[in-house]
Amino acid sequence: MNAKMKKRMIAVSGVIVIVLILVLAFVGGNTAATTMSIAEAAENPQAGQKVQVSGNVVQDSFSTSNDVLTFKIYDPEGDPATQLEVRYDGAASSTFGNDVTAICTGKINDAGVLECSELVTKCPSKYENADSALTVEQLLGYGESVYGKVVKVAGSVGAGSLKAAGQGDRFILVDTEAGDSVPVVFEGALSDEVAEGSTVVLTGSLGDDGKFAATDVALEG
Repeated sequence: MNAKMKKRMIAVSGVIVIVLILVLAFVGGNTAATTMSIAEAAENPQAGQKVQVSGNVVQDSFSTSNDVLTFKIYDPEGDPATQLEVRYDGAASSTFGNDVTAICTGKINDAGVLECSELVTKCPSKYENADSALTVEQLLGYGESVYGKVVKVAGSVGAGSLKAAGQGDRFILVDTEAGDSVPVVFEGALSDEVAEGSTVVLTGSLGDDGKFAATDVALEG
């Protein structure tokens, strides 16, 4: 290869490198999200720019219509009255529920609503000793005498039954030994460790509709 050819190849390689750098810079600049607090998003929404805002889901603020989830978040360390409305067109994780930490990435529209394209939920794990808890078989065996009374019951999360809050029964609690089961109503946050087959301890009460209304869900530990 002569000197002229070498110079031409070096020049072409240099152009390719510059083009790649510019492309990567352009892509990175358009995909990187600016991290904002809820207060910052409320005061300066930067409509049209990609942002990431984290907060806890406001109690019973969520609803689903035409597969679109809407909810509000607040800063647990800030002013609870300062809230940001979020619209998410996608399936929420089974961990989603009241007061769960929601990490929302997207763009804030002209109405001040965060059009979320990425939703991640986090909740710390809780553990409860199951020694004093009833089995599902024992719970159902009491019949009407236990309706409305606060009790603890332990069992496993039934296969294929785990759902996000706001989508009906949260899961089915199964007594793996006796085969009994009871649907569970719970709108709170679940930890990432709660999965199908997990052994959990619930606090709540059995209603006359045959469903267990849980106020707390913890992993057995």
